[in-house]
Amino acid sequence: MKLTGNLLLGANEVPASAGTMKALNPATHQLIEPDFAFGGAVEVDRAAQLADAAFDHYSHTSLAERAALLERIADNLDVVAQPLAARAALETGLLEAQLLGEAAKAATQFRQFAEVVRRGRFLQVAIDPAQPERQPRPRMDHRLQSIALGPVAVFGASNFPISYSVAGGDTAAALAAGATVIVKAHNAHPGASEIQARAIRQAVQDSGLPEGVFSMVRGAGNAIGEALVDHPLIKAVTFTGSEQGGMALYRRAQQRPEPIPVFTEMASVNPTFILPQALAERGAQIGDGFVERMLVNVGQACLKPAILIAIAGPGFDPLRAAMINRVGMAPARPMLTPGIHGSYLNGLDKLKGAGATPVAEGSPATAALDGQATLLEVDGQRFLSETALAQEVFGPAALLVKVEDEAQMLAVARALRGQLSAAMHLEEEDLGLARRLLPILERRTGRIVVNAFAHPQEVSFASVHGGPFPASSDSRFTSVGMTSIERFLRPVCYQGFPDALLPEALRDSNPLGVPRSVEGR
Repeated sequence: MKLTGNLLLGANEVPASAGTMKALNPATHQLIEPDFAFGGAVEVDRAAQLADAAFDHYSHTSLAERAALLERIADNLDVVAQPLAARAALETGLLEAQLLGEAAKAATQFRQFAEVVRRGRFLQVAIDPAQPERQPRPRMDHRLQSIALGPVAVFGASNFPISYSVAGGDTAAALAAGATVIVKAHNAHPGASEIQARAIRQAVQDSGLPEGVFSMVRGAGNAIGEALVDHPLIKAVTFTGSEQGGMALYRRAQQRPEPIPVFTEMASVNPTFILPQALAERGAQIGDGFVERMLVNVGQACLKPAILIAIAGPGFDPLRAAMINRVGMAPARPMLTPGIHGSYLNGLDKLKGAGATPVAEGSPATAALDGQATLLEVDGQRFLSETALAQEVFGPAALLVKVEDEAQMLAVARALRGQLSAAMHLEEEDLGLARRLLPILERRTGRIVVNAFAHPQEVSFASVHGGPFPASSDSRFTSVGMTSIERFLRPVCYQGFPDALLPEALRDSNPLGVPRSVEGR
């Protein structure tokens, strides 16, 4: 597939106005053709104007039309899956087979959201019919449904170049809600981003929809992202990345004349707690599995299990030995970008400076951006006294925390900040401790896993990928799963309307056949 490197603003191919870049192959440290265009505030304004002009039409398309768009996007992603995975592998150093799985997951998400749209439950229709005879005051007819917020800016993630990027879940959920979308492509994988953007744009064109339903911009530094967040026509923002980057966008959005929601997915160490009986019976198995999951994506996964907490006692030594063995066998593999690689090395230094002791290392790095797997260890008292030990280190590192007893395990849990997920490994004899640990974890995470690890995660109606700060900026919402559509919706009440003027979902005949609450039933 030929790449032009242009910005894609609706149906328009727009060349560079603010310089160009080439993609970097992190495995070879070589630049890859072609040049990719950078834009700025002018291109953001052009995309936002197109998105706003398209919004009223697109947000009022029928559920069938919107679902058909999502399915066309999925079909187009299937067609380009092979070249997309190949290009993404060049730009990220990740395995092509893994990226083919990502491409399939992205297409699946669009099809899942098409089904969500067809069912119509996301509209959250509620009807309270008129009561003209009610005393002492008659009640007018009230009908409620959810509508899209407006044009949405989606910031592509670096670590999953397909399923959390241009054609990721944020784009799928926003389009499903009826929002128009402008994606800021991540500069770590510009070619993969262009392939995905063209697949989406072609689906928009084939559906006969306004061109402003979808655009993709790209820029150097922070300026283009700031222009997106500042633009008065943008009504919501999604971001996946570092706490520093996410909070900078969040604060900026709150300082606008019209503040808007910024839905961020940021830092998480996804703690794993091994309860005593499970440790005694399965310590080595759990330790090996923990490290295997930690090393996925060279440790560059938001759901990477990064901290394991276990009580000194039966099973601890086999657990530790299995972790050391698995880390020692891990090959050094290229990390996504020079910046991520540098931050990883800096994070390791901070853990060591806070008192964590390295106990195992994988194969040494042989290339400039290789990440060497590392296992560090610390006791519970030191962990409780050094807040730096609980910070995320994005890369192939894990921290084993050896606590003295159940009380110290609970204290460690209370010391943690908000998390995307937490896991408990337990047996029946551990249920008493698990019941004490559970409410602590409920207050600190959006997903609790028993006898498995945080990664991978299903994309389903019950999925939650979010949690208290700093895991996300709003713990009421998820960025993965079918209910992630709720981020892009707001309720509108229609009072006293004639039936012919009501949106279809609210009419007496319910022509769409959507689920509705009538008088609370």
